[in-house]
Amino acid sequence: MAGPLVQLLLILLVLCAVVVGYLPAERWLAERRARRHVRPPHRPLQLVAADIRRLAGQLARVPAGAPMTRRRALEAAYDDVLCEAAEMLDVPQELRGLPEGKRREAERHRLVAALAAAGLAVGG
Repeated sequence: MAGPLVQLLLILLVLCAVVVGYLPAERWLAERRARRHVRPPHRPLQLVAADIRRLAGQLARVPAGAPMTRRRALEAAYDDVLCEAAEMLDVPQELRGLPEGKRREAERHRLVAALAAAGLAVGG
């Protein structure tokens, strides 16, 4: 009778030790992962503004017969840089969530105006 009871107690003790030891180990692993994956700092705002001006100029100069993929790639790069600048200046934007079309184009123009109002030199 005492043998199975002792075995049951030992199993319960081992289970408790695993549960109690798991929490600090999980916290330690999370801290280690956080140290390993340090987020790189933002690019300087001047470089972001220069990219906005450069991409806006390239978009304006796309010839009429150019492949549509070229225009879409430039627009995607331009949108990414606009969103990066908006994030850096805490300007609200909805550009990433909108599908291609008139609403996205309007949001793009609104975002450029908001960035200019925030003091960013976005014009050529």
